Amino acid sequence: MANLRGNPKQPTSYVLVAASSSFLVNVLHFFLSAKARKASGLKYPIPYATEEQAAKDPKAYAFNCTQRAHGNFVENQTPFLGALLISGLHYPTAAAALGAAWVAARAAYAVGYAKRGPQGRVAGFLVSSLSDLVLKGMALWTSVQFAMAAYT
Repeated sequence: MANLRGNPKQPTSYVLVAASSSFLVNVLHFFLSAKARKASGLKYPIPYATEEQAAKDPKAYAFNCTQRAHGNFVENQTPFLGALLISGLHYPTAAAALGAAWVAARAAYAVGYAKRGPQGRVAGFLVSSLSDLVLKGMALWTSVQFAMAAYT
């Protein structure tokens, strides 16, 4: 059986740090959404303010922004984790660096969207999207290399 502790001096350890730090971004989203929900006065189980509420009340609009940011994060976290872990099998240092960039950018996306609305998410979006795209390319290439090695 493999040693589950691993070698903390190996670059693959940093891939795991990047992966697990993404969970903290989800916690950040929870706090941002909870704060905005309380400020807006919208009660559970309402997932979003209506269009009319958001148009009349800046706090309801801000709540919608935090909810949408959180939804977007949840939509993107699983594919990110898959790409990170697969690419980390062959390119651990690059994958860890790109993973860290993605996590930091997603935190900036969350805070920017919560504070400034859709325009506040642009920088975080650009960095996270670029990091994610490169990770997915590396994951695909890693998979192809593994498949080719299986037939040689």
